[in-house]
Amino acid sequence: MKKLLFSLIVLTFSLCTTAQQAKDMKHFSPEKFQKELRQFVIKHASLTQAEADKFFPLYKEMQQQQRELFKQQRADAHKQPQTDAECLKAIRERDRIEVELRKIQQSYHERFLEVLPASKVYNVIKAEDRFHRMKLRQRGQTPQKQEGKRKN
Repeated sequence: MKKLLFSLIVLTFSLCTTAQQAKDMKHFSPEKFQKELRQFVIKHASLTQAEADKFFPLYKEMQQQQRELFKQQRADAHKQPQTDAECLKAIRERDRIEVELRKIQQSYHERFLEVLPASKVYNVIKAEDRFHRMKLRQRGQTPQKQEGKRKN
């Protein structure tokens, strides 16, 4: 009887925890995400407050430019081309967007180097990557799992 009661308590607790995690996932806050990203980058790239004040306005500009291209990528991801001509067009559009994203990134990296030493820009780039991987893991979607979903 004690084992059954204990099992029910554990089950109830785990269901409550899972329900709370699901609720948290549904209520994504861009403001909270940006705040956490900023704090993470400042800490892991060892930015001073003065450096952060110079860097983050540029970073925000870069994100705004990239966001438009990300919207296009998401819209294109839902399309399913039927003919070879449509597939070719979709491939070329995807490549165009990827190249444009890299150009934006490259031009902003140059601008970052105007306000931060190269070592800190490098650390910012690494910190941003780590932060995004960490957030994906927290949501239960590691990059490896996403790759597996794409292949299936």
